[in-house]
Amino acid sequence: MHSDIRDLFGQIPQSFNQESAEGIDAVFQFDITGNGGGNWNITIADKTCAVNEGKHSQPTVTLTMSAETWLGIINREINPFEAFMKGVLKVSGDMMMAQRVPDLFNL
Repeated sequence: MHSDIRDLFGQIPQSFNQESAEGIDAVFQFDITGNGGGNWNITIADKTCAVNEGKHSQPTVTLTMSAETWLGIINREINPFEAFMKGVLKVSGDMMMAQRVPDLFNL
């Protein structure tokens, strides 16, 4: 069970599923609001994954949500589609790429 956003992003490279990244060249921007939040971007290219703290200048897709929502999604307590429909998860940019997140990372 994940409870810390910074630790969670630190674990992403180890949870990266290279096989699901075939043909993906994208930058995922995560803007996590509220207590314990922050900004991180994940660059995927050539079946590799790099996580950086901060905002990327040209993300492919940006996901904005509270720390509570992101931890709920990762801990499988919140359905990401329902979070999007309720407006607590906002997506801008390539919506199809946002849907690939669960396949790309085994968290």
